[in-house]
Amino acid sequence: MLKKCGIRLLILISIWLFNTAILTAQPAVTIDIKSAIDRARSYSPQFKAASLAVDLARIDRYIAKVALYPSANYFNQYIYTQGNGTPSGVFVSNDGVHVYNSQAIVHQDVYTPAKIAEYRQAIAAQAVAAAKRDLSLRGIVGAVFQNYYGIVTAQRHFTNEQQVLDEAQRFAALTQKLEKGGEVAHADVVKAQLTTEQRARDVQDAQLAVEKNKIALAALIFPDLTTDFAVVDDLNSAPPLESLDQIQSLALETSPDLRVAQATLNQQKYEIEIARSGYLPTFSLDYLFGINANQFAVHDEEKHNRLGSVAQATLNIPIFNWWATHSKIRQAELKREQAQLDLAGTQRELNSSLRTLYLEARAAQAQMDSLKRSLDLATESLRLTNLRYEAGEATVLEVVDAQNTLAQARNAYDDGLSRYRIAFATIQTLTGNY
Repeated sequence: MLKKCGIRLLILISIWLFNTAILTAQPAVTIDIKSAIDRARSYSPQFKAASLAVDLARIDRYIAKVALYPSANYFNQYIYTQGNGTPSGVFVSNDGVHVYNSQAIVHQDVYTPAKIAEYRQAIAAQAVAAAKRDLSLRGIVGAVFQNYYGIVTAQRHFTNEQQVLDEAQRFAALTQKLEKGGEVAHADVVKAQLTTEQRARDVQDAQLAVEKNKIALAALIFPDLTTDFAVVDDLNSAPPLESLDQIQSLALETSPDLRVAQATLNQQKYEIEIARSGYLPTFSLDYLFGINANQFAVHDEEKHNRLGSVAQATLNIPIFNWWATHSKIRQAELKREQAQLDLAGTQRELNSSLRTLYLEARAAQAQMDSLKRSLDLATESLRLTNLRYEAGEATVLEVVDAQNTLAQARNAYDDGLSRYRIAFATIQTLTGNY
């Protein structure tokens, strides 16, 4: 009786655990390549850091801009000077033992070439930061493409290996049946069983490859590695390849590499303007309204007004600074030359990479029909070889060889699809069109 109660209790606990697992299990998330890129953008620390750099550059631009506007301050000051029996005290320049300053000050730089150039440089710096952010995103997108289609390809290989295992198991059953009828030797059964065991191990390896690629992608698109997800297989719906001229034309407009190099060159040009401003005069205006007196009061003892205003204009003309300005200009010009070299090198490298990837994609695209024909022929070859084996006209080695050929043809076809898709995706990352 006690034993029956224990069995019933175990059954109830098992049912409860099973229902709990069903209720708490999270459904697998299905993602496509676009959502994978969006998720990577959200979780990537590199992209977030680059985005913060853009925000900082935007604030620098605002600060440089408002530096050109009038500024207003409320200045308050008390000065005590040691007395010596005279109205001004020890320090004549202080004009009294007690001096009170309470003034509203409005300042405007009318002509300051350096601040104007700094504002333009801040605009260029913001463009550099934005281009670098897109450049960091390109690296993230490239990793997503590789791991995403690594999963798709591994899943196809896993399916292929399962099909090969099924074929090997059917063939092993066939050899056992023929052996019982005395039509084949026991060696055929042994060979078929060995092949089946190898196919089973291949299935396990293919499953391991899928899981490893999923972990690599999960590290890019999820906050943790425990989220279960599936990817959309779009290898058969890859977009067509445009002409090389169209791709190069698009790259000139949208390539993040070129944008970084061009924006850096513009930034260096404005740095030359900042350096040259050291030769130019500056002109500013100041207006002050308030109190500058020995007593903190609006009127003195004779009812004279102490509250008033003063305006001043300042013209600063640089004369000589031991050729420091000339050195700054030369330094900025050298930086500009370096930026020009970087831009030219970036253009050459981009064109070289685009041509190489275009040839890769075009070759992969051209081979698809051939790979498909090889797959069809390998499928037909296995079918005919199995029929010949059943008729006693083929050996077990021929059947195993036909199985291997079909397995290779299936994987080669899927690898060809993946090769074209990854080459096309890499072109997209270079042009910034993702």
